Amino acid sequence: MQAFSIVQGIVAPLHAANIDTDVIMPKQFLKGIDRRGLERGLFHELRFDTAGQERPEFILNQPGWRNARFLVVGDNFGCGSSREHAVWGLMQYGVRALFGTSFAGIFSDNCARNGLLTITLKQEELSCIMQLADQAGLNVVTVDLQLQTISGPDFELSFAIDPMRKTALLQGLDGIGQTLTWRDQIQAFQDKHFKDNPWFR
Repeated sequence: MQAFSIVQGIVAPLHAANIDTDVIMPKQFLKGIDRRGLERGLFHELRFDTAGQERPEFILNQPGWRNARFLVVGDNFGCGSSREHAVWGLMQYGVRALFGTSFAGIFSDNCARNGLLTITLKQEELSCIMQLADQAGLNVVTVDLQLQTISGPDFELSFAIDPMRKTALLQGLDGIGQTLTWRDQIQAFQDKHFKDNPWFR
């Protein structure tokens, strides 16, 4: 999992509430046997027309918001089905963090397991970032996970995060990686267990 420490980049606005995972990653991109190419599927019906050409009105197709590293999103982002492909597609596109007032539970857990930072803010804090995100050329922020801050040209906001999620992101550890940090203790337990209960071997 890609570690997250300090990331700076363009922030793009997605104002609509209740953007679900079917919109983030449409069903036709769930057929592959691996995760490759999911960046093409990201917001596919919004980004492309039926001929496969870019829709110029969609924010991520516009020059000031291409290659966004952050998205500031509406309420209840990631609702709907539990497809993990939505998170994979966001990350393959280059998105490292999402700012919102609320995220769907399963989607938020999928983000945490895959290294995509979700930051929950109060509405007035989110509005501050949304106003900046609307201004092409000025819409750059820095997220410092260690300090738990989001910084823009004229603001700095603090955010809360579960300590275990923070550590996993800083160290680039997925669930298996986190478990393996206890490798020595696990091995010691196993050795003692087999010594005390030799019939299990």
